[in-house]
Amino acid sequence: MSDAESPGDFGTGPTTDYDDDFEPVEVFPEGDLDLRPGADNCYKCTACDTSCPVAEVDDEFPGPKFQGPEQWRLKRKEDVEIDDSIMSCSNCMRCDDACPSSVPLSQMHNEARGEYVENQMDKLSTEYVRNRILANYGTLARVGSKVPRLTNFVMGNSLVQQVNEKLLGITAERDFPEFAQETFREWWRDRGGNKVTSEEKRIAYFHGDYSNYNTPEVAKAMVRVYEAFGYEIAVPEQRCSGTPMFANGMLDDARRGAKVNVRNFAELIEEGYDVIATCTSCSMALRQEYPELFDIDGVEDVSANTYEAMEYLRIHEDLDAAIEDAEVDMGPLAYHAPCHARNQGLDRQAVELFRNLDGVEVEDVGDSCSGISGTYGWKEEKYGKSMEIGEEMFEHMDHAKGEVGMTECPTCSMQMEHGSGYPIKHPMEVLAEAVA
Repeated sequence: MSDAESPGDFGTGPTTDYDDDFEPVEVFPEGDLDLRPGADNCYKCTACDTSCPVAEVDDEFPGPKFQGPEQWRLKRKEDVEIDDSIMSCSNCMRCDDACPSSVPLSQMHNEARGEYVENQMDKLSTEYVRNRILANYGTLARVGSKVPRLTNFVMGNSLVQQVNEKLLGITAERDFPEFAQETFREWWRDRGGNKVTSEEKRIAYFHGDYSNYNTPEVAKAMVRVYEAFGYEIAVPEQRCSGTPMFANGMLDDARRGAKVNVRNFAELIEEGYDVIATCTSCSMALRQEYPELFDIDGVEDVSANTYEAMEYLRIHEDLDAAIEDAEVDMGPLAYHAPCHARNQGLDRQAVELFRNLDGVEVEDVGDSCSGISGTYGWKEEKYGKSMEIGEEMFEHMDHAKGEVGMTECPTCSMQMEHGSGYPIKHPMEVLAEAVA
């Protein structure tokens, strides 16, 4: 077994004991959970504020301490509305990692954002329509991927991009991600599904929308790697993990997808499968955000049995021995650890694994946020701040030896490519070159 740890601690919340006469307070009436224990743990040290990349570049953003425990306390005392600055939180979740008292800050933000969108946002406003489109990328992708060449031509047209910015507030500064000519699920179906059967080594793959529609090469690399280690792979029907919906306060949309995902993956867990994801935001959603936000049968089982793809192999296989005599033709790679990888303690695993792999040299480009934070950097009014947040990463990439980047997050990958011009690899693609 490697030094990677089991994810058993995720989703359990703060462990502080409280008095027996604790009286739940319903601050967010539409929410499933009472957040008083976490709020009372905050002693205003401001560690969360100093770790917030949005607060660093936006003087008007009050920071995660206000968005979480302070706003919660205000609502307990009087019937006040949610402050609209909650929509400027990018949901990077760095505040969770920074808090020394385990205050569930991102959970508070998600609950508050959901209530703000439900009760205070104009459903006919451009902002709501734009956010709904961005949050439900999978719906657009299902349609667009039917005719990928036409969709890529239309969405790549500069005039269309200008119209999208004018009418919807989707920045024209970014290139729309191209759809693959063949989705991962089409490829998986045409090859006849899994090629390995095993009673002991079984994984159910959560590919997410982006690996399915835009970067199936990442999903295929995962299949090659896991089959090389003798794993039986299941690819159940699934919906978006919900990460972009959490960030935009679309909790009803996220809940509908979570019900499908929990039901289908929980059934496979009962048959001996563990869940793996190649996107760290997806594994974060299934592990932490689902049990924090939704009361769904099976959600705790899915949370306790979900892993990031390389993390799972580091726990169950001797990867160092597997790549000891391998050699790849990759050259220097500029690696960025996504915020959601850091939150799961996975930010060093690719650097540690590949440091002794012949043919590759991995250089960590620092601990700054990439700045795109899913849909945040796609909003016209947030684009400048997104690039300002990512500036430190761009500079480090520019000074790194290689001109190829590497990261586990698809939107961090977009930002890295956008800011540097470098092509970006996923660690699973590097591992596939070494072992498959």
